[in-house]
Amino acid sequence: MNPDVSLTKEECNNERVVRSLYEAAESVDLERFASLFREDGYFYDVSAGQKYVGLNVAQPVKIYAKAFPDMHRALESVVVRGTLVLVELSLNGTHRGDLALPGGTIHPTGKKIQAPCCDVFRLEGAKVKSFHCYTAATILFAQLGVLNNLSAALSSN
Repeated sequence: MNPDVSLTKEECNNERVVRSLYEAAESVDLERFASLFREDGYFYDVSAGQKYVGLNVAQPVKIYAKAFPDMHRALESVVVRGTLVLVELSLNGTHRGDLALPGGTIHPTGKKIQAPCCDVFRLEGAKVKSFHCYTAATILFAQLGVLNNLSAALSSN
């Protein structure tokens, strides 16, 4: 939270919800993660082109936890304006499990990642209405060592 900016009570609550979402992701508490979304809420993984709704909103957390069991989301900045919350962060971990993607699976490389990411949340009634995740996929793939030969790195799911 930026101490130089005075937030409304609603904005403070919205920031708390988003920070709780990250805490649930860090502990891979999929039920708690999903509970922070509205019934009609969704998670859009922009780089993968996948939209998750309903109970499936926690699927990306599960996918990344399997691929990077030591995954840590380092929050760099959080900006809150009304019902909009913007978070700049990095995804950090070691690729020790299969990374399931829409086009196939990247098997463990053992490489560490520190991929930049920007998350955009819209909240209604202290719950997440939409979550758009913009992971720098090209940087992530380069760090995994698969960018130059992505098609060879993918196996059919």
